[in-house]
Amino acid sequence: MPTALTTYRTAILPDWVDYNGHLRDAFYLLIFSYATDALMDGIGLDEQGRAATGHTLFTLECHLNYLAEVKLGADVEVRTQLLAHDAKRLHIHHGLYRCGEEELLAASEQMLMNVEAESSRSAVFAAAVAGRVEALAAAHCELPRPRHVGCVIGLPPPR
Repeated sequence: MPTALTTYRTAILPDWVDYNGHLRDAFYLLIFSYATDALMDGIGLDEQGRAATGHTLFTLECHLNYLAEVKLGADVEVRTQLLAHDAKRLHIHHGLYRCGEEELLAASEQMLMNVEAESSRSAVFAAAVAGRVEALAAAHCELPRPRHVGCVIGLPPPR
């Protein structure tokens, strides 16, 4: 059975917790950012791959849903799913979970762009990276679409 890729694990640190005893908003994004770094490593855009290709990933858009409390000391993991891709972009979903559990604590949908680091202009993935992206897409093609993908923020119109 296909599964999302576990990209990052950490314990929630004291500096990450607010006055309510909860993980601060910004640190959810930090955790997801580290997961994106691990995804980059996995597709060949690690330090060596970035040096060889001159490419990196930039985040174009990020939606974050806070779904359950995360408290000091919790051991959490990010599971990453490649939703779609083209020659230059990755559409991904990161889910935050307590390690080994299935309750989704937070969800982040992101659009990432491959760019030439020197010019900051979009670029087609290098062949080796594109091959790894294709392999990941094949591994994730049968995964169900996460519930929070494509959500729009807003209030209902006044009556």
